Amino acid sequence: MELTTGAILRRITETPLSTAAHKLATIILDGIAWKDGYNGLERGTAAFTLAHLAEKMGVSRQHLTALLVELAASGLALVRWKPNGKFAPWLFRFGGHEAADAPPDVVSASGDTSLSRDSKNKTIFAGRIDIDAGSNVYRTPWADLIKAAKASLACWNVDAQVIWERFVAFNRARGNAAVPAGFLLGFMRRWRALPETKVKGAVHVEPKRAATLKEQELQRLISAAPSKNWQFHASDLCRLIGKAAYDARVIRVAEQFGCARFAAILAVHGYAVIASEISR
Repeated sequence: MELTTGAILRRITETPLSTAAHKLATIILDGIAWKDGYNGLERGTAAFTLAHLAEKMGVSRQHLTALLVELAASGLALVRWKPNGKFAPWLFRFGGHEAADAPPDVVSASGDTSLSRDSKNKTIFAGRIDIDAGSNVYRTPWADLIKAAKASLACWNVDAQVIWERFVAFNRARGNAAVPAGFLLGFMRRWRALPETKVKGAVHVEPKRAATLKEQELQRLISAAPSKNWQFHASDLCRLIGKAAYDARVIRVAEQFGCARFAAILAVHGYAVIASEISR
């Protein structure tokens, strides 16, 4: 049967449980995603750390564990797993008996989906992100989305500003001026902590290093030519100055800035655009 908020809530009230277990079940129900992608979760799944659950319940971790065991052994058949590392949140899902002959009043009607259909309960990464929109994520529309989506991901305990800075740096290094908003969610899902941040008992932020003038100039040249059309720029420039001259420019820029060949190619294209040799 297809579970909804109302169906699970009725199952909770009909299942013999202690008062504390009933409360815990409703807290978990409140965090369930009813649309794939909401908070980065699959439909029907909730994400909590045990510390957060214990705080919301006002009980010790030991008592919380006993309550979780009670829910797992009950008709709710609560299951939990942790796919994103030791310090990431636990994921929770109610199981229960998928009985085809269940009484009609146990299954929610089609109209019992208002919570899942309300757009304010969905984390949707739509539109495009301007990579140069600003260095402060809290002055962009993306801060709240980052904070909501990271709840079930490996970056759950990383500040939204740090995630934003890593995302911007990742795209600038590839010469991307704007990307689909979904790229941000994908970047968060593939999050990997930097070696400097893996310190037991604390979360450290990699110290920011000011870009040198040479790095700033390289980035300015790269930004002048989008990376997705770089083959067309290469063809246009080769026709204009010749293949040998083109290769010489790439080698000279790579040596000047100490960068990889692809970055040098983008910088050469950017310089040609600025010099009006080729069009953007």
